[in-house]
Amino acid sequence: MTGILMSETTVQKIVMPPAATQAPPATDSLIDLSGVSLFYASSRALNNISMKLNERVVTAFIGPSGCGKSTLLRCLNRMNDLIDNVRIEGSIRVGGHDIYARDVDVIELRKRVGMVFQKSNPFPKSIYENVAYGLRLHGIRGKSEVDEVVERSLRGAAIWEEVKDRLHSSALGLSGGQQQRLCIARAIAIKPEIILMDEPASALDPIATGKIEDLILELKKQFTIVIVTHNMQQAARISDFTAFFYLGELIEFDGTRKIFTNPANKRTEDYVTGRFG
Repeated sequence: MTGILMSETTVQKIVMPPAATQAPPATDSLIDLSGVSLFYASSRALNNISMKLNERVVTAFIGPSGCGKSTLLRCLNRMNDLIDNVRIEGSIRVGGHDIYARDVDVIELRKRVGMVFQKSNPFPKSIYENVAYGLRLHGIRGKSEVDEVVERSLRGAAIWEEVKDRLHSSALGLSGGQQQRLCIARAIAIKPEIILMDEPASALDPIATGKIEDLILELKKQFTIVIVTHNMQQAARISDFTAFFYLGELIEFDGTRKIFTNPANKRTEDYVTGRFG
């Protein structure tokens, strides 16, 4: 099925998946944002964001560059704590718990909420050690257990068959797409509940991008995934829900099919049809 939005001008065509994959709303959301604003010193980057993200679905954050989507993504595992002069208002709850409460262990939070970055960042170690690193950091050191988790994680990231005969070779010798899947294997090895992905395929060729997208669709059976993407076709292909941001504000948040075929807000329509951004 093809969704097309019409206006006075020629518009961009977004091809939707052949069947709707929208998950029914969960009784309780896994991630709950309420009135979230973020400031860099006195400059406001996010303005009063409220939304609920459900479990084991893919939610896409879309919008033009500088609209705040990556900033919001980094709020979900407190990566913005590493930036000077950042102040956050409002609340973010994961599994009902305020992740900005004083007693929160940020290391434990980032174990629950893993992240895959725009540029693949394998450690300058072997393929095996890249996946094993996080396990050892969390006290898992038995060789048989580490071996089992490394294999399971590489299989889960759909790269085991490509690397099983060179596990002790440098990860830096892998292709860009393989490196990104290795980083996903590293993220899932410690069994997070949530995986954040910031433009995970933006630097990859179409074949590698397709493998990452197929992997995301498979991973959502086990994990809750939030992805930032500039690629409208990608958001339409892989996400269940889509949030459109503009100038630090959440303009619209709904099922992906509705966002791309019948959005409620004119600014959303203009963006997804390519009139700006």
